[in-house]
Amino acid sequence: MTAPENEIFDNPTPWVADHIRAYLDTDGVQGHLYQGWPTLLLTTRGRRTGKLRRTALIYGRDQDRYLLVASNGGADRHPAWYLNLTDTPTASLQVGSDHFTATARTATAEEKPRLWQIVTELFSQYARYQEESARELPLVILTPHVPSG
Repeated sequence: MTAPENEIFDNPTPWVADHIRAYLDTDGVQGHLYQGWPTLLLTTRGRRTGKLRRTALIYGRDQDRYLLVASNGGADRHPAWYLNLTDTPTASLQVGSDHFTATARTATAEEKPRLWQIVTELFSQYARYQEESARELPLVILTPHVPSG
């Protein structure tokens, strides 16, 4: 039996799964701030499986846009959520109690220095991850879809 097309699979890492569950159970009252950092729930479409995948991530803001760093804790491979977004750039987000869709793109070389400053001032570990990683850590810009009407 196959999973329903819209069934969402949460990140299986235990502490991330617990964070997601608290976020969902309280509609963002618990979980939006995680150890003092703002977090959102990102749901992407799996590039290989087509399944919906949800994870919790620290985010920064640039006006109405959301900023994510595809750090993967400084690992030498991109996180799955980033690879999913490069294949299907439309994602669902929950920020606190707000639910919406957004379009993702990787910041250009010209944009990245200013945006990198925003995210590293928020979470200084990103700078260390970049120093320790053999890859360039992508900075993702998520632009919310504007409702028509």
